[in-house]
Amino acid sequence: MRKTMYYVHQSLDGFIEGPKGEFDWAQLGPELGAYSMGLAERSDLFLYGRTVWTMMSSYWPHALELQPDEQHVREFAPVWLETPKLVLSTTLDDDLGWGTGVIRSPEELRALKQQPGKDILITGSASVAHSLAELDLLDEYHVIVHPVVLGGGKPVHKPGADRIELPLTESRVLDGKTVLLRHDRR
Repeated sequence: MRKTMYYVHQSLDGFIEGPKGEFDWAQLGPELGAYSMGLAERSDLFLYGRTVWTMMSSYWPHALELQPDEQHVREFAPVWLETPKLVLSTTLDDDLGWGTGVIRSPEELRALKQQPGKDILITGSASVAHSLAELDLLDEYHVIVHPVVLGGGKPVHKPGADRIELPLTESRVLDGKTVLLRHDRR
């Protein structure tokens, strides 16, 4: 069975975006870029929520034009364009372009996990991760903690969510500034 991997960047105080919705604080170095590419290579499907999809689809189709000298951009932009994508949304149209479809319910992911293929990568999308965790559909958590305190914003985990015990399977410092915490549910 395919695994679902939740890959998220968070601040030291547990937020995925700042008080004004900003995401200008994440620091991507070569080691973190390589780790991110490793997750993408394990996957043959990317899953997003509506908000992260809007951010990704406004940047990655044009990323090579905007930042042609960035190594991660040169490596990941073609992967993003070629990899099938789904957006969990009840409001978006079905045809989003760039090889992207829409699923309307987190339950639809259960059937996708049963299909043959590589793993499924969920990037950001805290609300999607929360919905999937409630249904026991998240297998791996790949949390990157950045050395910044935002003092508020959108929390990585929904307040009031049920407790989930997650054993730590890996931790390491990347690029001398970010910390990877990997927890596997199964």
